[in-house]
Amino acid sequence: MLASNISTMQRTCRFCENILEHPFLDLGMSPLSNAYLRAEDMEAMEPFYALRAYFCDNCFLAQLPEFQSPENIFSDYAYFSSYSQSWLDHAKKYAQDMTARFGLNAQSQVIEVASNDGYLLQYFQQLGVPVLGIEPAANVAAVAQKSGIPTLVNFLGKATALQIVEENFFADLVIGNNVMGHVPNVNDFVAGLRTLLKTDGVLTMEFPHVMRLLEENQFDTIYHEHFSYWSLLAIQKVFAAHDLTIFDVEELSTHGGSLRIFACPQGSKNGECAINARVEELRQRELSAGLNRAEAYIAFGERVNNVKRQLLSFLIKAKNDGKSVVGYGAPAKGNTLLNYCGVRGDLLEYTVDISPHKQGRFLPGTHIPIFHPDKIQKTKPDYLLILPWNLKTEIAAQLAYTRDWNCQLVVPIPLLEVIS
Repeated sequence: MLASNISTMQRTCRFCENILEHPFLDLGMSPLSNAYLRAEDMEAMEPFYALRAYFCDNCFLAQLPEFQSPENIFSDYAYFSSYSQSWLDHAKKYAQDMTARFGLNAQSQVIEVASNDGYLLQYFQQLGVPVLGIEPAANVAAVAQKSGIPTLVNFLGKATALQIVEENFFADLVIGNNVMGHVPNVNDFVAGLRTLLKTDGVLTMEFPHVMRLLEENQFDTIYHEHFSYWSLLAIQKVFAAHDLTIFDVEELSTHGGSLRIFACPQGSKNGECAINARVEELRQRELSAGLNRAEAYIAFGERVNNVKRQLLSFLIKAKNDGKSVVGYGAPAKGNTLLNYCGVRGDLLEYTVDISPHKQGRFLPGTHIPIFHPDKIQKTKPDYLLILPWNLKTEIAAQLAYTRDWNCQLVVPIPLLEVIS
């Protein structure tokens, strides 16, 4: 049960400006999940912020208050998309499918918002389709630019979009993968998306589905960099307010369960924009799941507590039995999990990550060190806690060699699972 003083706090919905009266999950105080520490930072004060999620009973958007601006969070960023092979495979297939479905060619223009290191646009380039990336993190955008992918270093909003179209960059296809959750000013962002589109252009967005978050205890995907948690019901309302019609939706396995929505300007004459029956079918399923009611979100809290108890019981027993447990991966979601559960170096000795941008640093809040994956072979732990559980199949294949010393893999979400 959330503290009574929390329930009386007034928060304003970032889309409809309704007063938020329904806090549904309190994960305590937590640092920014991508604020990885250097050795010289370890003795300095580390900022923690309340990690408390709310539900808007007017537009059905689940969201967090904004404690840090996007400029502070994303201008220098530690996440590079190209370090996951399964994500690269997903991106390549998307580029091939969209090029075929919408007849893209050398006369078309594809614009990706939050284009990261060019992980996706490279595949459109290989198909001969002109591209432009928009990426606010200068350090990440530099990687894309070095690879020959034109990338504008900026946040997307209406003003940025107008600057782009003034240079005659109107998009046949606008892409936004895993960016909707990172946007505090939803209306300005969606207005920017609409501005970029040609009158017969198409917009696709991918984002983790809040229905899967609730059903599968994916509370660790809640962190300060994720301002909003989307359902089809919520995004339909937002897009309709900006003259965009969602005409198709696909349910994906990525990130623990995501939606890919397809939208076009209202009144579009593009024959591809006929509304697919999948849209109404999913809408009805969301209504049946109660995604338009606060009660469905509030019931989530006790299930989250159970996940915490399971993980702590396992780690404490392993330690008492003289077993060693280390982590695999240093994702943002892992930092929510570890900080909420109070896991520190006494229970999890270290973690590893394939990204050189994280190696040699320390996890925020917990100060657990991050090493190169070679460390596993040297120390031969008894258990490996997989923090990016959404990639457990890919990671399990990478870690097949650990069977040589009977190491077991531990997956914390949706319920604790030990894999031999």
